[in-house]
Amino acid sequence: MHAPSLLPTRRRILSIDALRGLVIVFMLVDHVRETFLLHLQVGDPMDVATTPPALFASRLLAHLCAPVFVFLTGLSAFLYAARQGQGGAASFLAKRGLFLVALELTVINFAWTGAFPPTVIYLQVIWAIGLSMLALACLVRLPRVALVAIGLAIVAGHNLFDALHFAPGHPLHGLWAVLHDRGWLEITDSLRVRTSYPVLPWIGIICLGYASGPWFGAGFPAAARQRRLLAWAAGLLGGFAMLRGLNCYGDRPWVAGATAQETLMSFFNVTKYPPSLLFTALTLGIGLLLLVLLERRHGLLGEKLSVLGSAPMFFYILHLYALRLLHAALSALGMARFEAVWPVWTLALLLSLALFPAVQAFARLKARRRDLAWLKYL
Repeated sequence: MHAPSLLPTRRRILSIDALRGLVIVFMLVDHVRETFLLHLQVGDPMDVATTPPALFASRLLAHLCAPVFVFLTGLSAFLYAARQGQGGAASFLAKRGLFLVALELTVINFAWTGAFPPTVIYLQVIWAIGLSMLALACLVRLPRVALVAIGLAIVAGHNLFDALHFAPGHPLHGLWAVLHDRGWLEITDSLRVRTSYPVLPWIGIICLGYASGPWFGAGFPAAARQRRLLAWAAGLLGGFAMLRGLNCYGDRPWVAGATAQETLMSFFNVTKYPPSLLFTALTLGIGLLLLVLLERRHGLLGEKLSVLGSAPMFFYILHLYALRLLHAALSALGMARFEAVWPVWTLALLLSLALFPAVQAFARLKARRRDLAWLKYL
């Protein structure tokens, strides 16, 4: 095995940023859908008998977002540790994790609900990333093999607990709702919390991302890195196909539909909340293939996507408030309700182009003003 160089480096890795940028666009499509197609809401997993194929495909594509974000967060944490040491990485992970949790509870929740003080708080992907970073901060000093074992055990084994539930009022209800069992927490008479992203499986994914970090060290051969990424992608997608074919573990069983199309949709209809083993295998397998592709042939599109991916938190907050303002403007014109999927994709692409200059300017500021430590948190 080639030992990667751990010499300090400020160079960003284009393929990582480009993959992050690509899933940011997919995320934007999904959030436009949630904003303007709310009357055509989909469940988890989706009802293939009532969900139009185009809507199903859009939602399925959006499934790539959270696993790729969390995996790349772990990978980036290793690259930070290579420069700053494990102690520095643990400190940064803990502080940024707490920062993300605070953002979710305040700025991001307000962007979704528009209510202050809030009566409902949705603990979503930024919350899950924040808690995953806090967990990783406690684990970074473990040997790499231990992180791989923990990550695989969580990702592959958490579905064993799918039947475990604790009723409201039980001492373990709140903890289990945060870790694995999506639900509601009654905080006060006027405030409820929805654990939309149970965090346990995401901790497994961030551990696997961190463990993959040495492949991206400055001295690690690109060809060897790509072989490992392709091998992991093949293993994940092969495992998905085998387990899904057996219909025995890792998600709700698929069923034959009235048509071949419905049967195919059922086969790929995986559970995100919390992310099942098959959800993770499918999405990370595709994500690793895309990472190799973007490393080998990124082109101009990859370079543009890497700009979006170099300032993901800035884009996340910016796009939520842009969507809120746009919805208000279109509502005033009576145009805020779409009836098909194609306007969702069109608007998402237009928004990507409209927000690009602001994200590019912020990314350049972040690269230029490394003396401003707070910029790292965005």
